[in-house]
Amino acid sequence: MLKYYIQRGLWWVLVQLLLLLVVFGGGFLWSHHWQSGASRVFGWLLVLVGAGCGVAGALSLGKNLSPFPHPASASALVTRGVYRLMRHPLYTAVFCGSLGWAMLQASWPATVAALCLGPFLDAKARVEEKALRQRFPDYAEYQRRVKRFIPGVY
Repeated sequence: MLKYYIQRGLWWVLVQLLLLLVVFGGGFLWSHHWQSGASRVFGWLLVLVGAGCGVAGALSLGKNLSPFPHPASASALVTRGVYRLMRHPLYTAVFCGSLGWAMLQASWPATVAALCLGPFLDAKARVEEKALRQRFPDYAEYQRRVKRFIPGVY
């Protein structure tokens, strides 16, 4: 069973979990490094965007929801709901929510860890997209139409 999860990308999931633990733990353990009303507003905005993307992504995926970058054999390609606007709303949710949390806690360690999530999630998305292109012939066309994380931008 472990071999199955390793093949689906267990190491990606474990590194992501470790980064998230540093973000949230850092926010609790090392906070209040600065005082700024703007960072609180920006933090709340990011948390709300993250929550919206997360809920919309999870609802659109339904039974296809998985933390692994390689799809399960019984999965289907989802291009409806929020997936019409962005290919990876759940990764956007994780990044926005983490950075928002770090800003709300005013924590440099949490902010650095949250910013590390950006390139990590981009790399994980690229691995996932390669697997999706191999599994679903229509994915390449979907990829040309829909941006990765920010609708119409990137």
